[in-house]
Amino acid sequence: MTQPIDAPAWSALMLGLAAMFAGIGALRKPGIWRTMLDEIEGSPTLQFVCGLLELLIGTLVYLANPWVPADTLACVMKALGGLMIIEAIAILGFCDIYTQFWLRSLTHMHRGWAMATMLFGLALNVAGALRFN
Repeated sequence: MTQPIDAPAWSALMLGLAAMFAGIGALRKPGIWRTMLDEIEGSPTLQFVCGLLELLIGTLVYLANPWVPADTLACVMKALGGLMIIEAIAILGFCDIYTQFWLRSLTHMHRGWAMATMLFGLALNVAGALRFN
């Protein structure tokens, strides 16, 4: 008999890998996130594509993870999916304001954000991997 897929574990693992390696990439190439945000801010097409992509991924994470109060990882992943949806809506509707917030933040705290992102990704990886037998 086949076992059901553990959506919270896989969601945590995949988002964790993406976050961890995004943080590693930002540490390897300081200023890369600022460059990306500058490009997004200057291109309505990139704003739309980034917003839709995050909306799609956030929706998939949100819908794949049940709200089961006894399952902390499932609740965390559902909340992360919901936050991704909210951020996607902010990008689609208010990208000029939203990117200015991040550009100011990245100017002064680039290394801190990169480390926090990497550690957050590592934590998600560990949480997801611990669910696999």
